[in-house]
Amino acid sequence: MSNSMGVASVFVLSSLLLSPLAMAEESQAFVARNAERATAVQEAIAARNAEQAQGLEQTASKAEASDDSDS
Repeated sequence: MSNSMGVASVFVLSSLLLSPLAMAEESQAFVARNAERATAVQEAIAARNAEQAQGLEQTASKAEASDDSDS
């Protein structure tokens, strides 16, 4: 009986301690912070893709220039 009461009390205490974390997902500050992070990630991805596209264009133009000089 003592063992089951100990397990039950640990369960109740952990539920009470972790409940603020569960409620944080519903708060407006949490939602706003996640939206800001999502926007920042999208901007970083767009910037990286733009840099990669510029690198590919430069590589392609160098390849065309070397092909022209070879002929």
